[in-house]
Amino acid sequence: MEFHEEQKKAISHADGPMMVLAGPGSGKTTVITHRVKYLIEQRGVDPAHILVITFTRAAATEMKNRFENLMKESETKGRGGSSAPVSFGTFHAVFFQILKHAYGLRSENILREEQKHAFIRELTEQLRLEVEDMKEFEQNILDEISVVKGEMMELSHYYSKNCSEEIFRRLYQGYAGRLEREGLIDFDDMLVKCYELLKARKDILRLWQQKYTYILIDEFQDICRVQYEVIKLLAQPENNLFIVGDDDQSIYRFRGARPEIMLRFPQDYPETKQVLLGINYRSVRSIVKLAGQLIQHNKTRYPKRIVTDNPEGRQPEIREFADSRAETLCVVGAIQNHVRRGGRYQEIACLFRTNTDPRPLVERLMEYNIPFHMKDSLPNLYEHWIALDFFAYIHIAIGSSRRSDFLRIVNKPKRYVSRDVLQEAEIDFSFLKQQYADKDWMVRRLEEMEMQVSFMGRMAPGAAIHYIRQAIGYDDYLKEYAEYRRMDVQELYDVAEQIEESARAYRSFADWFAHVAAYGRQLKEQAKARNAAADSVEIATMHSAKGLEYPIVYLLDVNEGVTPYHKAILDEEIEEERRLFYVAMTRAKEELHIYFVRERYHKKILPSRFIKELQSAEADNGIS
Repeated sequence: MEFHEEQKKAISHADGPMMVLAGPGSGKTTVITHRVKYLIEQRGVDPAHILVITFTRAAATEMKNRFENLMKESETKGRGGSSAPVSFGTFHAVFFQILKHAYGLRSENILREEQKHAFIRELTEQLRLEVEDMKEFEQNILDEISVVKGEMMELSHYYSKNCSEEIFRRLYQGYAGRLEREGLIDFDDMLVKCYELLKARKDILRLWQQKYTYILIDEFQDICRVQYEVIKLLAQPENNLFIVGDDDQSIYRFRGARPEIMLRFPQDYPETKQVLLGINYRSVRSIVKLAGQLIQHNKTRYPKRIVTDNPEGRQPEIREFADSRAETLCVVGAIQNHVRRGGRYQEIACLFRTNTDPRPLVERLMEYNIPFHMKDSLPNLYEHWIALDFFAYIHIAIGSSRRSDFLRIVNKPKRYVSRDVLQEAEIDFSFLKQQYADKDWMVRRLEEMEMQVSFMGRMAPGAAIHYIRQAIGYDDYLKEYAEYRRMDVQELYDVAEQIEESARAYRSFADWFAHVAAYGRQLKEQAKARNAAADSVEIATMHSAKGLEYPIVYLLDVNEGVTPYHKAILDEEIEEERRLFYVAMTRAKEELHIYFVRERYHKKILPSRFIKELQSAEADNGIS
């Protein structure tokens, strides 16, 4: 296999630290596997002393398979063997091995994913927190606990994004206490406890330093502080650290990844040799050029020039649409034309900023019977707690007397109805008014609610949702809830607006409910077929598309508030959003289509600032 000069430098690096900046599609896996082969065959390194670390089990397996196939080729040529016991693993797998040898831990000591959620749920109930979006709240709290541990922070210094500091501390301490009592550790504890062990026990540290004298790390831009601190200990004293990554593709800050660790690596190791893998073997020149001009707007990065020997190819398309309907119809038409011309569905990917954004396209693909599969699960909009609130209002409006419906919405907005009076299985307004017969102000409040839902029962679905939100005051309740949960209320309004927009397409509640039921069934069928190998369009988030490539890529809803995401405010957050968009652009091999809309949920919306940066780059290049 022929390598270019920079690849050769990386593969044949001798000892000491080396940083390999690997641009998109630059063949970094090839460099890592050949580097390991070189160490064994040319430098005489014992394979048992080589450790290759990746961030996912799938990546570790792929790397190991690639290496073993490479060694088999060498064996057939009489130069090597395929049974080299090189260690390939994730950070967690490697660190657990260290803890296992020191403390005799077993797999039963590792906290299961469902247990994590159950523990937080139980603590939430014990603290009597009023949480509507329990699954999301659980995950957010677990993510925050992970960041505190990964950053090795003092709990008292952490400012929660999901609840008050006092509540977060109680959740954190309750969760940590539960793990300790039950002899369990989570994935973050593996990192923290490994660091504490190696810092405290020099004898154990020395054993592992002697075991792994050469350490190679893939996707180094995704490393967190505690992972880096452990690696620094293990690599001493020779510091044979071979790190491969791209600071421009660091997109997991929410999981604790810190690109600044890679940026300061040469300061931590002044003797670091540096190599740029700057040839993109994946994309046509027009895509490589445009993506490169976008990422240059980031200030905190290693300057690098990525080029390609591929042809110029088709110029990326940047296009505006009136609304989501026009945008998704265009994508559907383009997919149909591609297949009509002999192309395959699987050559196309549609990428979105979040896993809730694809819903309009998914409904359109279902409508036109275009096969697709989703890399991420699409939450069912109609199972969102806001949708369930709307359904409860409508059920009462058309005659329901179920306790569950009243319980769900009687205090949204606040009407000060006690749960204690909602004990019967069947409830109506007459019954409620009797319970408060001695409180005229409560009776008046209940009479007003009765009149409102009665009036609403004669409306079309879209008008009814609008009435619940504005006249009944549900949007005011959402605002109060957002403040309580430290959320951006616009997130909740967006959900409400999506539901309202869906409802507007139907004349009767029966028709709309039939659509809701059919959509739910189709989503479940789609989830079952998600891993099927059938020829189908791929729908994914920008995050989950990292590491993948497709001949044709559509980036949809490239608008302010979507990408960059509305929560991104600080410069470092905007830079991460730009890196994410850069990753999305560089998934495309031959065609790149970037679409944005003028109106979303019947409101004007601006093009993303990234669109302006791209259009400015096009103008500079004389592209029309």
